[in-house]
Amino acid sequence: MQQPIDALYQRQRRRHAECAALAVGAAVLFALLLTLVLGDWGPLTRLDHASVASLHRYARRHTVSTAAVRTLADLGGPVTMRILLLLVAAWLLRLGARTLAGWAAALVLTGWLAGRLTQLLIDHPRPHFPDPIARAAGPSFPSGPAMASLITCAALAALLWPRVNRAGRYAACTLAAALVLTVGWSGIALGLYWPSDVLAGWLGAAAVLGGVTAVLELWHPGALLRDSRRVEWRTRPRVQRVLVPEGTTRPIEEGPPDEDS
Repeated sequence: MQQPIDALYQRQRRRHAECAALAVGAAVLFALLLTLVLGDWGPLTRLDHASVASLHRYARRHTVSTAAVRTLADLGGPVTMRILLLLVAAWLLRLGARTLAGWAAALVLTGWLAGRLTQLLIDHPRPHFPDPIARAAGPSFPSGPAMASLITCAALAALLWPRVNRAGRYAACTLAAALVLTVGWSGIALGLYWPSDVLAGWLGAAAVLGGVTAVLELWHPGALLRDSRRVEWRTRPRVQRVLVPEGTTRPIEEGPPDEDS
């Protein structure tokens, strides 16, 4: 009995170390990118301006595709992404997965606070054009849509991961990556964000994902895994085939995971 318990503790420690490493690594890269942006590093500045200017010229010439990009940007906006994850948090809470629900809600709140405070502190100006095709207020570093989309898509993919087969995992990750890349690209194409803003949003999202998960694992070890099993038990079909041992008169159903199991 001791061996399975030790193996579980080792998996928990490994998961906590991986999340902490993700948070620290993303934060270090974010700080490095911020230093380059504030220092007006030549190669990065030229890349930012050349990319935005080229996409803006293309958007001015192709109004139909620009309208489609604007629609995609609205659908994948930060408000939409945060509401979606909050709805998932409410659903998890209804299923009794309180830690998972708190994790999802904490991701929304921490991501919004971290992004907004950083924007106000850095106060990095957005791209400016005499004939803009889209408008947005406030500073641009890091990109709010890029940050919110990665947090939401990564959280949803993580929730789906243990409940689907390999093909389902591949499809979920592909769809999540496509949405995140599309949201980031649309902000650049509409002239609202520099490429460095979008990259900063992704790094900030990775830091939030790793940091929030690591704190929860440290505060309540194994609770996320137990809640994941609870959600799986409560959402599986009520009627299913079970193997009945010889001499048993009725099916044996496993109950929901205990709070302290």
